[in-house]
Amino acid sequence: MSDCYISYGDIKRKIRNLKKVELKIRFHVMDFSESNNKYTLSKMNNTNLIWDDFFDLHESTSKSVKYPLKRLAKMNKDELKNIISEFYYGVYYQFYKDNGMLDMSFYDPDILAQLGLPFDADICAIKKRFRELAKIYHPDVGGDGTKFIELLEQFESLHIK
Repeated sequence: MSDCYISYGDIKRKIRNLKKVELKIRFHVMDFSESNNKYTLSKMNNTNLIWDDFFDLHESTSKSVKYPLKRLAKMNKDELKNIISEFYYGVYYQFYKDNGMLDMSFYDPDILAQLGLPFDADICAIKKRFRELAKIYHPDVGGDGTKFIELLEQFESLHIK
């Protein structure tokens, strides 16, 4: 238990700081004063934050996120560190995508999750998982043809040669 955060407050502070970091990285917001918040909101008008998909700091909520507060509170520091790494990967992936700077070393974390892979999977792991799923879903072996086509589309969208 000594490896866990003591309170919800500690976790909330850490997670709130991640939101500020995302705003700094993606939108170059350095001033979080009240006067700048209106400008920031208008600048981000219809842009979704990665933070909103990952976290919700309310103890009881109906919002669907990857890591609700109650789940975060049960994790040790290493697990939280992995989640924060996953969050940063998502933020930088979106930043590079928004600015047209993606290269072949970045893979869409959403597609990797659909394939059952971690966000930092390398090309060998992706190809191995694709082959495993192709053997299951291929219509010639009695698999589901629609799932096989979906798998092919996911693999092609990763731009792997």
